[in-house]
Amino acid sequence: MTMRIALIGDGQSPHLLKWARALTAAPGVSLWVASSRGFLPAFDALVPTERRLALGTEVHHAGGNVGVLRSLPQLGRWLRQVDADWLNAHYLTSHGTLAWLAKRLWRLRGRIVGSAWGSDILVTPQQSALYRTLTRRVLRACTLCTSDSMHMTARMRALGAGEVMTFPFGLEALPPVPGEKVPWLFFANRGLEPLYRPDRVLTLFARVLCERPEARLVVANEGSLRKQLESQAQALGVAHAVEFVGRLEAAKQAEWYGRAQWYVSLPASDSVAVSVLEAMAHGCIPLLSDLPANRELVRDGDNGSIIDDAVDAAALQALLPRGAAIAAANRAWVAQHALFPPAVGRLLDRLQGWPAA
Repeated sequence: MTMRIALIGDGQSPHLLKWARALTAAPGVSLWVASSRGFLPAFDALVPTERRLALGTEVHHAGGNVGVLRSLPQLGRWLRQVDADWLNAHYLTSHGTLAWLAKRLWRLRGRIVGSAWGSDILVTPQQSALYRTLTRRVLRACTLCTSDSMHMTARMRALGAGEVMTFPFGLEALPPVPGEKVPWLFFANRGLEPLYRPDRVLTLFARVLCERPEARLVVANEGSLRKQLESQAQALGVAHAVEFVGRLEAAKQAEWYGRAQWYVSLPASDSVAVSVLEAMAHGCIPLLSDLPANRELVRDGDNGSIIDDAVDAAALQALLPRGAAIAAANRAWVAQHALFPPAVGRLLDRLQGWPAA
């Protein structure tokens, strides 16, 4: 029997596209997609235009999305016509709110699967009592939730979630086995925004460069801090060893993962990040900030390092002789625990287990 699923999220996000690819590849799924904005071109090959709705609004993941509610009537009418078995809302404080209100006001029979992405659980509910109340209400409206880390799952349950399936928002396939690494090449590709603390990446690299003058850092991605970071690199005296390469296509990013010995990600808040999983699969040694979700991936001094302000080249040098063994172990962990299609398959099996609404 075919299961009708309405995916609700940001169709201009590569992460939602990844979900759409996994769902359309699964047998017995008929997929519709509603986007708060527009759609990436790759959606054209996955979901016919007659099964898509572009609401044309702007969503800010840091909050302030009252304007998104103006699209509710259009979404509600569309979902009523779709008559999906499941409404899969991605990012709970925006699209989850839309799904909850649409179900309630248009009396939709479909149940809600709420997929948390990170800051919607780890950051937004802490910003105000209103956001916390809204998040609790959306979680209670979900028949099932998905989370990408045990840490986030615990937070969701504390906020009132019922059943939560936990699996990393992982890789669609393993990359090729990495070749020879450049020993003192560092790669960082989180957004150049305050949440991801790229300034700390530069500070860390400056300490390493003092002891290893051959070290090099490649900083990918874009963001509001780019000019400030370029100035910081000059002030630290490391600009000659740092390359800002901007936002990269997947193939070029894979090249840097493949060459770099070290992958650096030092955000102030995070769940299990796809980029960290990618780096591990490509054989990089991860250097991560001290967050609960990061400790689900890295055992400090064993398969990577949890960074504090005292880290230096000597601490990293201790890991280098085991670089190949670390790469193999991290790649094997990703293969076993962090491939996305099998996880979505388990989710669909669980959804099939509920009787029809």
